[in-house]
Amino acid sequence: MQSPVTTSMRTVQSPEAKLQPPLVSSQVYGWKNLVVEEFHQPPGQEQYQSLAEHTLCLSLNRRPSRLLQVLDDHRQTSLFSRGDLTIAPAGVLLFSQWHQDDRYLRIRVTSKFLEQVAQNALEIGASRIALLPEFRTKNPQIEQIGMMLLSELHDGGPAGRLYVESLTNVLAVNLLRNYYAVQSSVVLYAGGLSDCQLLQVTDYINDCLADDIQLSSLAEVLGLSQFHFSRLFKQSTGVSPYQYVLQQRVERAKQLLKTTDLPIMDIALLCGFSSHSHLGKWFRQYMGVAPKTYRTS
Repeated sequence: MQSPVTTSMRTVQSPEAKLQPPLVSSQVYGWKNLVVEEFHQPPGQEQYQSLAEHTLCLSLNRRPSRLLQVLDDHRQTSLFSRGDLTIAPAGVLLFSQWHQDDRYLRIRVTSKFLEQVAQNALEIGASRIALLPEFRTKNPQIEQIGMMLLSELHDGGPAGRLYVESLTNVLAVNLLRNYYAVQSSVVLYAGGLSDCQLLQVTDYINDCLADDIQLSSLAEVLGLSQFHFSRLFKQSTGVSPYQYVLQQRVERAKQLLKTTDLPIMDIALLCGFSSHSHLGKWFRQYMGVAPKTYRTS
């Protein structure tokens, strides 16, 4: 099992303008293999380097803002607007300077995790991995993943680690597909899980619905990598592991609503939801009615 992100990094701020701490950070949730932080900085400059992580900076500016960036010996000045992405591979020094307020999302992915995904999901040896630096590129998929992670942060992390780990895997594969030095294709595995494997993992899910189920734990049940497990599980069930767990939690909530007098808040926690409102959101999405209405109908 992997531990939360730890890294060696350094930041040097502009002497005339103090850099602000992140507005929100995933550090408090202990997400594995990545750190997600939202920033709103006054005019200034920053010199940033992470030795053990690949760093993505996604612009959240509502209006175009001029930004000077230097990646190692490469220099570029351009207008950044919402969705523009800069990629600084691990060990690469990133210098940025801006003259207006700057809003951005910083995503740090451990290089060790990217190597593991490359070995497990792609035909790449760890020694051959070389992520390319990028200035102001556009990637709608990474932007969408970033916004989903940011929304999870703003909501207080209600979806749980399984949701975040699934997004982290998709992000890693996207990076390897689009910004790896040598093109390499994903290895596809047909057929899905065996009946025995599917029963084994669904029994595990059923037994642990009240817990914070993690993608890594589900994959470990079958001795598979997270990427291969997710692909094979969806081939077998037609839905992702995260969607399946949500469906099972709603099903258990339905049963408890009809067969017990437990308060809805207690039912939410027994089914693995973080709150009454978290249960209500997904219950209405799947059933079309609120839990209270379903109980009395």
